[in-house]
This record gives sequence, structure tokens and C-alpha cells, in this order.
Amino acid sequence: MCRRVVCADISFAMTRKEELKEFGKRLRELRLQKGYSQEKLAEFARMHRNYIGMVERGERNITLLNIKKIARALNIETKELFN
Repeated sequence: MCRRVVCADISFAMTRKEELKEFGKRLRELRLQKGYSQEKLAEFARMHRNYIGMVERGERNITLLNIKKIARALNIETKELFN
């Protein structure tokens, strides 16, 4: 029974990492469409530029509040980050 839990956690972690990378890829796509560098987006969103890079690479599990900040900085609706 313990083995099932461990396996379920591992598969969940892999799926979560893939989802973070997918979100980051979408963020990068939208940022480039606007012609913004990571540094410029970070400035508009009042975040550190390293954080933007980490989100784009799927290394950070971004919070809803930061998603909203980024959407505002890109002048888009939040839902567009999830399309």
C-alpha cells in the first residue's frame, strides 16, 4: 500500500513539473509577442528578472498573485496565460 502512494506522488510530481514548463513556455511566448525582455517584463510587473526566467523555465511554482501581476504587466487577461 505504501508503494502505491509513493508511485502516485512521483507521477504527480512529473505531471506538475510538465505543467510548470508548459505555463513558462506560454509566458515566454506572450512576452516575446509584446517585444519585452525578461528584464522589462520584470520591471513592469515589479518582480526580479531572475524570477521571470525561473518561471519561464518551469523552475518556480508561481502564485496566483504573481500570475495576475504578470498579466497586468503584459496588458492581457489572466486567462490568456493558460491558453
